[in-house]
Amino acid sequence: MTDAVVKGYHFLLADMRSGSGDDDRRPWKVGESRTERGAIVPCESGYHAAPTVYDAIMYAPGPVLCMVELSGTVTPHGDPMDKWAASTRKLVNAVNVERQLREFACDCAEHALPLFERAYPSDARPRTAIETARRFARGEATREELDAARAAASAAARAAAWAAARDAAWAAARAAARAAARDAARDAARAAEVKWQRERADSLFLPLLRKAVAS
Repeated sequence: MTDAVVKGYHFLLADMRSGSGDDDRRPWKVGESRTERGAIVPCESGYHAAPTVYDAIMYAPGPVLCMVELSGTVTPHGDPMDKWAASTRKLVNAVNVERQLREFACDCAEHALPLFERAYPSDARPRTAIETARRFARGEATREELDAARAAASAAARAAAWAAARDAAWAAARAAARAAARDAARDAARAAEVKWQRERADSLFLPLLRKAVAS
C-alpha cells in the first residue's frame, strides 16, 4: 500500500463509461478525477488500473484505452502484481483502440499458429480465420464472413494452438505454452510467449496514446 501517485492503464467502454465494479457509471472525461471514500480492496472496491497495457487488456471491458494516475490509497494486486486499486483515479488521456485490439488478437494468434500447422499442415481454417479477422478489423470483411471463418476454425480446434487464435488475445500465451511445452520447458515457453505479447502490446498501443497526447 502506498500514498504515491502511480501512472497506469485502464480500459473503458466505447461510451467512456466504466465496466463492472464502478458504482459511478457516468461517462468519464479527460482530465477528470474521481475518489472512492470507502475501503480500497482490489477486485472489490476502489478505482483500478494496471502497470502495463498488456495487464490492462486482461481486465478490459471495452475498447477505450486510458492513461490514468492513481493516488491516495493505492493497493497492489497479484503476485506478480498486475493491477492496483486506489481511492482516486484521474483520466489523463484516452483513445479508442478497437481496431488495434483486433489486430493484436490476430498477431498473438498468428504467433502461435505454427504449433497448429505443424500438427495439421493441410488444415488452413485457422489461418483463413485470422486473415478474415484482419480484413474485418480494416473494414474489408463483413460480420457474416467473420462469423463463418470463426465457425470453420472452431471446428479445427482439437489442437490447443487454435485456442490462441480466438478473440481473447491473452489465451494465446496459455494455449501456446500448453501445446509447445509438456515437459520442463513449459514455463520457459510460456514466459517467452508472454514477453513477446507484452512487447507487441507496447509497440502497438503506446504510440496511439502518445499521439493523442500530442494532438
